[in-house]
Amino acid sequence: MGRAPAWGLDMTDPPLNESTDVQDTAQLLILTRGVSANFEMREELAALQSLKGTKTGEDIFGKVYQTMEEFDLNWSKLASITTDGAPSMVGMSRGLIGLMNRETEERACTVCKVLTWDSVMKVVVSCINFIRAKGVKHRQFQEFLSELESAHGDMLYYTEVRWLSRGRVLRRLYELLPESNSFLHSQNKTVPELIDPEWKWHLAYLTDMAEMLNSFNLQLQGQGKLICDMYSRIKAFEVKLELLLGQVKKHSLSAENPVVPFPAEKCVEALEMLKAEFGVRFRELHVYAKEIRLFQNLFVADIDKAQPSYQFELAELQNCDVLKDAFKPNSLIDFYAALPNDTYPNIRKHAMKMSTLFGSTYICEQTFSHMKLLKTPVRSRLTDASVFETGSD
Repeated sequence: MGRAPAWGLDMTDPPLNESTDVQDTAQLLILTRGVSANFEMREELAALQSLKGTKTGEDIFGKVYQTMEEFDLNWSKLASITTDGAPSMVGMSRGLIGLMNRETEERACTVCKVLTWDSVMKVVVSCINFIRAKGVKHRQFQEFLSELESAHGDMLYYTEVRWLSRGRVLRRLYELLPESNSFLHSQNKTVPELIDPEWKWHLAYLTDMAEMLNSFNLQLQGQGKLICDMYSRIKAFEVKLELLLGQVKKHSLSAENPVVPFPAEKCVEALEMLKAEFGVRFRELHVYAKEIRLFQNLFVADIDKAQPSYQFELAELQNCDVLKDAFKPNSLIDFYAALPNDTYPNIRKHAMKMSTLFGSTYICEQTFSHMKLLKTPVRSRLTDASVFETGSD
């Protein structure tokens, strides 16, 4: 799509997200993954739209509609929509998804960003901002670490926009707790939480959970990821959450003879909330689990439980030894591309839909980072068209 929408899209999935630029103007990114009749997949930047005033679901939908019309894209070929799960995106009445459902009967597939622990994060952000907000203090802290021959030479900076960095930031502060506390004292700033054993338990637990979530999200990222692989990762993570929940309830994670008891009750509460959030965010993926499994391996699909439109084609395919032999060594996309359309039209159409689905808005986050590098305070007058042209390259 993007500047070259002429190639034939049989299915497409746009991930959408919005962030603000250096001038505090909301920027909406619309990217797309499309697949042609020959299973040629492409991921491209379709549009970068400025939201000058409000940024409601109606405003975002207007920009999406404008982009669809500009490229003469067929709404019936929209396989799904991937968003960050914000209310303006997923609201079913006035949100983007609700409005787009009036144009199509498809629903969105989102990835979550959860796990907030204010009692920890407020202290963490306050300490980091104190150390890094001013150049003098920042340099003094670096020199302080150097004198102590610390394993780390600096404190990592945290920003809510780049939320995947949370695990690394928390880990760095946790490993620099004694040094950070000593430095803050030397600057006449007292942070009692840094020496509070119970608060340090909370910090350690949140650090581990944030790193676990970061690792999970990184597994969902990357070009050309198929929904079946992502769904396997999601199911595995949900099992890990259940196992971790059981371990915390049994206090099996607690150290021997701790200064204060492990805060199991609070940690269980946080895990239950995270588990519930995952259940909501990935509810639709579980609903379509059979369709995803069908796409992943046609040869193990239960013909009796398949949709009638697939049954005759599955009967033909599962009894074709040539295709069975071709399935194992080839990639999934190559396999479907080689299927004769006249024999397996419905299975190919289903594969096209499944292959376009994004599991996260990683490509939006990646492009926002690129935009922030381009649109700096000294280049703030760059137009949307200029940024779009550069970002599309």
